[in-house]
Parts: sequence; structure tokens; C-alpha cells
Amino acid sequence: MASTCSLKIFPSEQLKCIKIVAMSLFILGVNHTTAPIEVRENLAISETMLADELSHLLTLDAIQEGMIVSTCNRTEVYCECDDIDTGKQSILNWLTARHQLDAHQAATYLYSFSHEQAVSHLFRVASGLDSMVLGEPQILGQLKQAYQTALDAGTLRQHLNHLCQHCFHVAKRVRSSTAIGNNPVSVASTAVSLAKQIFGDLSSRNALFIGAGETIDLAAQHLATVGIKRMTIANRNVDRAQQLADKYNGYGIGLSFINEVLPDSDIVITATSSTLPILGKGLLEQASKKRKHKPILVIDLAIPRDVEPECATLADIYLYSVDDLQGVIQENIQSRQKAAADAEDIIELELASFQSQLRGRNADDIIRDYRQQAEQHKQEAVAKAIRLLKQGKDPEEVLQLLANSLVNKMLHTPTESLKAASAEDQHAMLESAKIILGLNQD
Repeated sequence: MASTCSLKIFPSEQLKCIKIVAMSLFILGVNHTTAPIEVRENLAISETMLADELSHLLTLDAIQEGMIVSTCNRTEVYCECDDIDTGKQSILNWLTARHQLDAHQAATYLYSFSHEQAVSHLFRVASGLDSMVLGEPQILGQLKQAYQTALDAGTLRQHLNHLCQHCFHVAKRVRSSTAIGNNPVSVASTAVSLAKQIFGDLSSRNALFIGAGETIDLAAQHLATVGIKRMTIANRNVDRAQQLADKYNGYGIGLSFINEVLPDSDIVITATSSTLPILGKGLLEQASKKRKHKPILVIDLAIPRDVEPECATLADIYLYSVDDLQGVIQENIQSRQKAAADAEDIIELELASFQSQLRGRNADDIIRDYRQQAEQHKQEAVAKAIRLLKQGKDPEEVLQLLANSLVNKMLHTPTESLKAASAEDQHAMLESAKIILGLNQD
């Protein structure tokens, strides 16, 4: 958050407006609006590598806290920095070196936000307002997973942790207070809508799903509701594939059996975390020949892509990537525009609330320090009084000394600071001191 100027009573040599930095938050990332799929897949970080990358993140210059969000539509690095400019350059160098990208070229696709803009951006992301599919709920689950991974990796501290908790609250409020989640539209449902546009009635069609994560589960749900004839789910973990297939009376297989079921599949939807393509041009070409060139709709929802882009050149293969679905999605989100405007209003209010909380935390720090100082003065005065009593001093006299000692110690530093402020014509400081000391009331 932006630095704020707050009064604290200091000795005269330190008398100035102290800047209390509540949060130096910084975000660097790419998403579906700033970078094409070939750039996003180069910058994507797999779930298996996330913990290691988070640990490395905190070794970079100026980075104090960190969280990484990597989905099919975005890769974003959230950081608490000592210095924004140094932190930004460190993250840019790290991302480009990690993926062997040209830093200047990569910078043309990257966006960055700091302070209040970064907080607002996270609130919008969590609420589904920055998604390819306006209002889609999956991003909140992905954010929560990213948060938990960072928490487990020990890369979250007080500030980012507090921010994430507040962003989850904002997303919940947006979803419960607006119609943003009505008439659900997701990438998975859009993929099924595309299949209906191409094939019409799907009751005689077979579908092959590659992967067994949330996206595949959602797509399978949608196809089940429209009465798809048969569903097969292929996954590296066969037990996981069968477990998901059982929900939809389908079949679970290992990835090595894809070549056997592909010729009988009219629709292929893939969404894995593989770093290498699973479907190549040769495999789809063979399947097409076995099908006597009946068309296959292939929808690749993965980043990095599961299907070699060259497959699009095959005459009977209709290949769609995540980016290709944008046109279909835009037709389905008109009803959400009003809800999105309402959500933006909520986010603006929550941003002000979050800033207020941070300012309150600044006051908490000052109050805690001042109380600790007062407690130290008390302990010293009491210890002195006990010594005097043990020496046989008159209790009434000791009490008087105790009171005078406490008053003098508590008032010394503020008095010196006020004298210095007066000598330097610091009228604003003096007026603030009157308010803090309760001297401004009639």
C-alpha cells in the first residue's frame, strides 16, 4: 500500500514526518489478454515445480514474501518487496532466465501493479472479473490452492497472508451479493457448447477426456447432462481416471491406451499439467484414417498445450485452444455485464476497507511500542520504590517519588519533541499532538 504520514512523538533530532510503509506489494504477470498462448505456456509453472520456484523466489533481491498463481490463462507473481523497482527487475530477470526468454521481448507481454492497484487487481482476479470467462468460479479455487502452496512452502508472511484472506472474503461477497455466478459459464462448459454447435445432437457421440483434474471433471459434468453416448477418461494415474469415470458411468484408462480409443472418439478434451504434448500430429492422423476421415473435435484446455499446434493442419481435425474459445465465450457473457459492474463497486468498497485495516495495523504497532516503553518506565520506577522501602524510607515519601518519577519519564520525550516542533514552526505537528494528547477539547 502507499506510504502514509503518521505522527509519532520522537526526540528533536528525529523530529519529522515518519513514513510508515504498510505494504509494498507488487505483481508481475501475463494473462490471456496480454500474451498469446505460446508465450503463456513458456511462462507457466507446473504444480510439481511450484514449491521449489517459491523457495527460489525468496532468494531474489528485495523480495520478502511471495506467492505464484499459474493457470491456463495466467501466470502471476505476488510479492512483498523492500523496494518495488529492485523487486520488479529481480522477478523479470528470474522469469526470463528460468524460461530462456529474451527479457525485452517478454516485457512487452508482462503487466505490473503495485500498492493499491495490486490489491485491486487481486480482488478482481479472485472475483472472476479478470478471467477469460467473466465471473467463472474456478479461479478462486486456484487462488486458494496457490495460497496453500505458498503457506506450506513458508513464503507467506503477515502482509500477503492478510491480503489473501481478505481477497477470499471479497470474492465470497461478490458471489453472494451479485448475479455474477448466475447462468454458469466456464471454459469447460464453453467447450461443450462448441461440441453441440459442431455435432448437434451428442447422444450418439463418444468423448475422450485426457486428464482428471477439475477442468476435466467440469467438462464431463456438462457432457453428461447433454446425454453423451460414452465417456472415456485417460490419465497417468489410472485409479484416478477410473474414480472420475465412475461418476459418469464411463471408462478409465492409462495414457498408453489413448491410441486405441482415439479412433472411436468424436470429441477429445484435454487438460493436463504435462510439460510436453500428449497428442501429436502423427497420432491424430492415424486415428483420422481409421475413422475414414470422420471429423474429430479436439479442444486443448491445457497450458502448456497438450496438443501439437501442427495438428490443426489436418483436414479432419478441428483443433481449438483456450484462446480459440474466446469468441464463443463472448457470446455467453452478456447477461453478466451488469453483475460485473456491481462487483466492481463492491471491490472499490473493499479496497477502502482493506486500506483502513492496514492503517489500523500501523496504529497498533505504535501503540504496542508506546505501551512497552511505558511498561519499562513502570518497572524501573517500581524497582526503585521497593529498594527505598527496604531501606526504611517513609512509604508516603516513596509513593510521592514513584509518582514524580513516572510522570517525568513519560513526559520527557514528548515535551522535548514539542519544544523542537515549536522552535521549527511545525504547527501541524503541534495541532496533531493536541489531538493525540486529548488537549483539543473545551
